[in-house]
Amino acid sequence: MDVIAQAAKLFGNSPMLRRAGTTLSFIECNKRAEEIANRLVGMGVRAGDTVAIVAPNTPELAMLLLGLLKAGMIAAPLNNRFPEHLLSNTIDKLQPNLIVTSGTTTLPGSIRIGELVDNDWYKECGPTLEESANQKFGTVDAMQRPVTIIHTSASSGVAKSAVHSFANHWYNALGSNENIPFGAGDCWLLSLPLFHIGGYSLLFRSLLSGGALALAEPDESLGQSLQNFPLTHLSLVPTQLYRLLASHKSTALLRKLKAVLLGGSAAPKSLIECALREGIPLYLSYGSTEMGSQIATTPAPITSTQQNSGKLLPYRELSVAKDGELLVKGPCLFQGYLRDGLIQPQTDNDGWFHTSDIGTLSAKNEVTILGRKDNMFISGGENIHPEEIERALMMIEGILEALVVPVSDDEYGQRPVAFIQSVETEKPDEQTIIEAMQGIVGKLKTPIRCFPVRQWVTLPGSQKSDRAWYQKEASAPPRLSLEP
Repeated sequence: MDVIAQAAKLFGNSPMLRRAGTTLSFIECNKRAEEIANRLVGMGVRAGDTVAIVAPNTPELAMLLLGLLKAGMIAAPLNNRFPEHLLSNTIDKLQPNLIVTSGTTTLPGSIRIGELVDNDWYKECGPTLEESANQKFGTVDAMQRPVTIIHTSASSGVAKSAVHSFANHWYNALGSNENIPFGAGDCWLLSLPLFHIGGYSLLFRSLLSGGALALAEPDESLGQSLQNFPLTHLSLVPTQLYRLLASHKSTALLRKLKAVLLGGSAAPKSLIECALREGIPLYLSYGSTEMGSQIATTPAPITSTQQNSGKLLPYRELSVAKDGELLVKGPCLFQGYLRDGLIQPQTDNDGWFHTSDIGTLSAKNEVTILGRKDNMFISGGENIHPEEIERALMMIEGILEALVVPVSDDEYGQRPVAFIQSVETEKPDEQTIIEAMQGIVGKLKTPIRCFPVRQWVTLPGSQKSDRAWYQKEASAPPRLSLEP
């Protein structure tokens, strides 16, 4: 199925990609994708081959991804912020047929993105595929053919290579669009990187619905993008929303949007309260790389801080195991992890993928996330979920974000220790925090120490805090400060 050509027929001259001051229509994007596909074939790349890409979000990267989709090739966009050794290791494991980089990155055997995609992306489009090389790309099992390899930002710091089929992206986009309408006249900012499942999934949402995607300059702030584009939709992680709400101008622009989709990690209660006070149309979402992006999302903008992580979206199935782990399956579920050149399925005998997330599913298909199975520890014989303690900490006045890790304890086995980022003018002291927490979660779950944090240490190329780093620091001999 040529979804790009289909979108060109359906949506014609409606804009698909927006850059400040100009646009490319669906017809123009289709022609450009054909041109790129021909160039790839001319270089000896064939349908089913893997192309690794190291580049920031740009119109050229978006067009290259469309060209690979049209050519039946597998796109493996990599985190351009990865340190060089991690990039090299990841590429060694991928063994791609071609490596494409931006002008800021050089890797052995790579070519520059400009050799495939004209930097002057607005010029008169070249001939169509049929008019030029008349190449015939693979169409066998079109819905099930691999389309992408997206790397997870695993909590262990070791990224896994998740392989998605055309059908995985197609059905994820269908269900997402049914919940948050996105169509002609709308514009969604690509505020998440295209190497992230939350960024790449927007390409399919646009192709299926006719909505436009906005691409900012690499050094442009989110606040500037809100001013530069006629946005209606926006995807954010909590850190990005924090920064936008700190600006009165950005907050005013957020109010005018149709939807602000918040995901990536648990949102602090204080952040949700602020968004509600400001009248932001906020949708909470739970998703994963393995399920192609969203799994559950609130069906309307939230109205209180007590709401769950969302309602299960169409084309997804979810079950809760006896130990509380969430299991998922359905047409959105990825094909497996790529290891040693082979796709290794990750489902059990009944077809379920075990997410390692702990949560609940209500009779109304509402999903609530309690924590990660691999973060859980045992204290005094009781299962402790750090995320529960973190949510309780963020209910205390002055605390913006918190991270809890276990440390060894002779009596209890393990006890919780907290790292806390606070409002400078309202910073609660350790004794105040401990007393408040004993009233909220009880003595066993109350952190025995609280360390201040000004800036979080994150996993390489990610915005997720590095729990392993903090656990190591918490277990280290006492020092004057644990500030990174």
